[in-house]
Amino acid sequence: MGALGDILVLGLGASGEAAAAYCAGLLGTEVDSVTAVDSGPTARVATRAERLAALGVRVHTGTNAIAGHYDLAIASPGIPPTAPLMVAARGACDRVISEIEFAWQRSKVPWVAVTGTNGKTTTTALIAHLLVEAGIPARPVGNFGPPAIDAVREGGGEALVAEVSSFQLSLTERFHPRVAVLLNITPDHIDWHGSMDAYAKDKAKVFSNLGADDVAVIDIDDPGSAPYADVVQDAGVHVARISREAVPRDGAGLADGILRLDTPSGTVDLCAIEELLIRGPHNVSNALAAAAAAHAFGASTSAIASGLRSFRPIEHRLEPVGAVCGGEWFNDSKATNPDAVLKALASFDERPLILLLGGRNKGSDMRPLASVAARRARAVVCFGEAGEEIADAFNGLGGADVTRVAGLTEAVDAAARLAEPGDAILLSPACASFDEFANYEERGRVFKRLVAELECGRA
Repeated sequence: MGALGDILVLGLGASGEAAAAYCAGLLGTEVDSVTAVDSGPTARVATRAERLAALGVRVHTGTNAIAGHYDLAIASPGIPPTAPLMVAARGACDRVISEIEFAWQRSKVPWVAVTGTNGKTTTTALIAHLLVEAGIPARPVGNFGPPAIDAVREGGGEALVAEVSSFQLSLTERFHPRVAVLLNITPDHIDWHGSMDAYAKDKAKVFSNLGADDVAVIDIDDPGSAPYADVVQDAGVHVARISREAVPRDGAGLADGILRLDTPSGTVDLCAIEELLIRGPHNVSNALAAAAAAHAFGASTSAIASGLRSFRPIEHRLEPVGAVCGGEWFNDSKATNPDAVLKALASFDERPLILLLGGRNKGSDMRPLASVAARRARAVVCFGEAGEEIADAFNGLGGADVTRVAGLTEAVDAAARLAEPGDAILLSPACASFDEFANYEERGRVFKRLVAELECGRA
């Protein structure tokens, strides 16, 4: 019998397919059998199922039933704890873990883990950029980059900088990065976790296995993440606090418009806010967290300073799309919760805004966002499955003109009609994309195509 035994893979998204393929490569040695189950009968699932079957994986799609007994289940992050497939798996398997846990257990290189409600992707990419700038081989994996298990399979010796979600962390056991970053905790995915308390506890699992030789980077400006700084430090872990209000001892902060790092040799100036190519106060916090994490991992302050200046915005995160119909358009499709939209709004100072909101609500209360957007935006276009709910949240608030349309195509057309010279038109939807698109990436790319096809003339 192989050391891993009989493996069950739950869900055939990108990480599920990668985990099943990896385990198939161990058949006859460490693995006795690999079975993959996905409740969806979609064409994309069927294509992945065909590829895996060719590798010797038993694949079952369009079902929540699980027959037999398995030594280990590797679960895709999109499957809620109460989903019938997950309930069936817990009854049929000795252990259920996430793909990120499985990848960590199989890897032989040090990890940096980044979690938080917002800012994970930018911070993950920026940490990897800073490490490479410092001559430390590193690559981003997880929710940004390839599935972590693919990087493990490929080898290469690079440190892995992993964007990890609360879904993935909820199913970890021994996951132990050398540096763990917690950016913020604000309401999100309540429909998946069941409560805000459960969501916060799963985020904090990123610190569960850290010891005295590890570093936790924690944003102390955010009321959700700040309490964990003392808790983790009291557990014997070195904590690097980050703040835009001051420069914490042994951490990173902002003073006189300069990003600074407090080191054993003294405080080091890294760069001015104006030198960052990523915009908004939230990205100052992300840059500080990345600087502290890279420094904890061994990057020199000079390399960090250089890397902060050269890092460019990532697709779907306040990404400039172009100037057309009198305004400048921005793709922030990754903003899938209200707090992310509030951070985006703060990135435009007093510039006139047209805001596109909509998609599938993940259980968020839209009224607090509406109260801010009504004052900050000149116009709001609500679209998609949650469009009516979002529009209703603006009732009685005054301020922004609110338009309700069917989908993203109609939202872009409406925004183009409303646009005036000098406007910023911002897709920052506060919702998931699954009512209309496969993921936020597809939504963002369709948005960019629609903007490119507008015929009202370019600035």
